[in-house]
Amino acid sequence: MSADVLVRRAVRGATALRGGASWRPTPYQFFGALLWVVISLAYWRVPLCCDAGQHAAVVERLKAHLLHPRHPMADLPGAGSPYYSPYAVTQGAFARLTGLSGWTVVRLCGPLNLLVLLTGIGRFVRVLTPRPWAPVLGLLAMMLLWGTERAWWSGYLGLMSLTGNLGYPSTFAIGLAFWAWAVTGRRAGGIGGLVRYVGPSGLRSFSGYAGVGALYGLILLVHPITSIAAVLGAVAFVAGWQSRWRAAVVGRWTLAGAAALLIAYCWPYFDVLALTGNRSVDAMHERLYEGLPGHFWLALIGVPALWLRAWRAKQDEGHWWRDPLVLMFALESAAVAYGWAGGHYTYGRILGLTLVPLQFALGVELAAPRPWRSGRRLLGWTAAAGACLGFLTVQAGAVVPRSLDPVGFDQPPRWPTYAWAAQHIKPGEAVITDGYYSVHLIAGYGPDLAAPAWPDPALDEGERLRRLSAVRGYLDPRSSPAERADVVRRYHVRWLLLTRWRKVPPEATVVAWSRSTGEVLARVAPRGEG
Repeated sequence: MSADVLVRRAVRGATALRGGASWRPTPYQFFGALLWVVISLAYWRVPLCCDAGQHAAVVERLKAHLLHPRHPMADLPGAGSPYYSPYAVTQGAFARLTGLSGWTVVRLCGPLNLLVLLTGIGRFVRVLTPRPWAPVLGLLAMMLLWGTERAWWSGYLGLMSLTGNLGYPSTFAIGLAFWAWAVTGRRAGGIGGLVRYVGPSGLRSFSGYAGVGALYGLILLVHPITSIAAVLGAVAFVAGWQSRWRAAVVGRWTLAGAAALLIAYCWPYFDVLALTGNRSVDAMHERLYEGLPGHFWLALIGVPALWLRAWRAKQDEGHWWRDPLVLMFALESAAVAYGWAGGHYTYGRILGLTLVPLQFALGVELAAPRPWRSGRRLLGWTAAAGACLGFLTVQAGAVVPRSLDPVGFDQPPRWPTYAWAAQHIKPGEAVITDGYYSVHLIAGYGPDLAAPAWPDPALDEGERLRRLSAVRGYLDPRSSPAERADVVRRYHVRWLLLTRWRKVPPEATVVAWSRSTGEVLARVAPRGEG
C-alpha cells in the first residue's frame, strides 16, 4: 500500500467517542512539565535573596500607590523609574486586590515566569526544526552547558542561577523573547531552513505584524537590556530567512518596528527611550566581564554545531549569515564586545542570551535521526560529558537539597529574612543600615532606605552618592551627636538596622534583635521628638 494512503483502523470503547485519536504528550511536553515541577519546587525551597528585595519593594510601592508610586527604595518621587514596567504594575495591581505582600507576589511569579519561558522555548525550537527531541536537548544544554564556576546574574539561564532568579522581570522578558523569535521566524518565512512557511493571509496581515511589534515593545518596557538581545535575534531571523524584499514586506516589518516604539513611547510611568546612553548602572556591571572562561566555557561545545549550520547555509543559500542562529550569535557577541570595549558594561547582561545560539544549535544537531556518523557521535558524547561536568560542579545544588546531598554540592545562597525587623517599621519610614544583606532586602518589606542600594534613573546619581556619604558619616564612630542628628533630620530617619559589631549610638533605643544574625533594630528620632 502506498505511504500516501491514509488507513483508518477500527476504534472501540472510549477511544471511539473521541474519533480514534488518543492524545500523547510530545517529548518536550513531558520533560518540560517535569522540569517545571522540579525547578518550581527548587525555587520555592530557597529563601529569596539578592535583587529580590528590589523587586518586592517595587510591588510594595505600587500596592500603596498604583498610579503614582514613590521611589522603590527611598522617600522620594518615583516618576521616571524603569522598575515600574507593565510587569511590575500588574504585580502591584494583583497585590492590591489580594492583599499579598511584595515578597509573596515575587515568589508566586516564579512558576508563571518559568511557564512563559518553557513554552517560548518550545515555540522557538519548532520554528528551527520539526525534530521532536530538539527542544528537550536544547533546554538541557541551556541549563547545564555554562561553565565550571558559578555565574549568578539575573538573565542567566543556567539551572543554579535560574532557580534563584525565577521570579524576576528578566526571566519573564526572556520568555517573551523566545516567543517573539518564534513568531518573527514564522513571518520571515522559514522553519528549520528546510520548509518555507506559507500561512493564511491573516498571519501576514499588517495587524499581525503590529502584534509582533507590540510584543517587542512589551519586552523593551519589562526589561530594556533584554530587548537588545531580542531585537538582535529578530534581525537575525528576518535577515536570514526573509527571501523576498518587496515594498509590502518592508512596510510590514517597518510597521512592526513602529508598533514597538509606539508601545514604549505611550507607557506613562517612565520614558524608556530616555534610558539610551544612561550609564548610571555601567559600573556595577563591570564584574560581568570578569572570569568569562570559567563561567561559560562549556557552552563552546556547541561551536561545531553552529559551524555546521553556517556551512550548510553557505552551501544552500550562498551566505553563512542566512542561518538565524549563526547570525544571532555573531550580532550578540558583537554587542557584548562593544560593551566591554566602550565601557558600556551593562551590555554584558545579554551574555546569557548570547549562549542561546550555541546551546540550541547543539540541541538541534543532536536531535538528528540515527544512524549517526562518527563526528556527530563524538559531539554527542562530548556534550553528555560537558553536561555531567556542569551539573556536578555548579548546577546540582540547585535541585539537590542539602539533606539528600551525598557529596556536598554548592548550594544556592541562603540569605536571612528581615520580617522580625519589618514588623516594627511602618511602610515608608526611613532606615539606615550597615549590613550587606539588610541593605538589599529591608526595602522589600515596605520601609525606605536613607541611601538606596542601586542606581535608578529616577534618582540623580549624584544625590544617591551624597546620601551614601551621609550614611557612612552617620555610622562613623567618630561622628558627633550633632552630625548624626543632622543626618536623621535631613533624611527623615526613624530606624537603625545594625550588624552585631556596630555600636548603637546612645541616642537610639534598641527595639529588637535577630537571634540568627545578631543584628539590632533601634529607634531614633530628631531632636525635640519622642
